[in-house]
Amino acid sequence: MNRPLILASSSPRRQELLRAAGVVFEVHPAYIFEERIAGEPPLKYARRLAQEKTEAVAVEFPDRYVLGADTIVVAGDEVLEKPVDAGDAARMLRLLSGRDHRVITAVSLVAPRLAADTQAATTRVYFREIREEEVQRYIASGEPMDKAGAYAIQGGAAQWVQRIDGEYSNVVGLPLTLVKAMLRANGFW
Repeated sequence: MNRPLILASSSPRRQELLRAAGVVFEVHPAYIFEERIAGEPPLKYARRLAQEKTEAVAVEFPDRYVLGADTIVVAGDEVLEKPVDAGDAARMLRLLSGRDHRVITAVSLVAPRLAADTQAATTRVYFREIREEEVQRYIASGEPMDKAGAYAIQGGAAQWVQRIDGEYSNVVGLPLTLVKAMLRANGFW
């Protein structure tokens, strides 16, 4: 059996998902500058950040499997990352109200002596109309502040979801079907 996977993320949600999938891991967050390049397509942006996070941590652990990820929300042509403040969170939630959006999670895996394997999953999420008082109450809870798109599908925002097309765990922050397939394909199991 391999040594535990290195998770290049401090996200409690990603940790919960990996635990639920039976993956033994250690947490060593990546600290990289996260900024979208002007004109960079959303999928390319998420993939680049996931790979940069993974490679930054893999340098410290050259003989270990390292997994990194990045999640973004895309509404129309707008990329929604983590809100910078309550006003930004409210803007995002109003934008998502009564419409569909895409949640893209890119996952990058570096295995010992192998190049990064970087892939992504997309899930389409459909929200009902969100009343302004719901937006304000949700922001007051503090939950949206560290979430891409300013919401947690597994939390208070669950009430707004009409349906999803794709993998639920992807919206939470880690597409488990993809991650398990990547770990298998790269010899972790």
